[in-house]
Amino acid sequence: MNNALRKGTRVAGEDRSELAVRLKGRYDAGESIRQLAAATGRSYGFVHRLLLEAGVELRGRGGATRKA
Repeated sequence: MNNALRKGTRVAGEDRSELAVRLKGRYDAGESIRQLAAATGRSYGFVHRLLLEAGVELRGRGGATRKA
């Protein structure tokens, strides 16, 4: 399977499992969901859902926090 999937094409079965494993490894190595989405040509929501399916514990949002 190629790295940049055509947007809108269905990813199912073994291809989906392989992609989930690759993205999980990259996410665990520090890449953000947005970076993974851009690299694969998929949406943020697709990558987010795939990581959840792969059992990834998602990191919290970055950036400064506001004090009330």
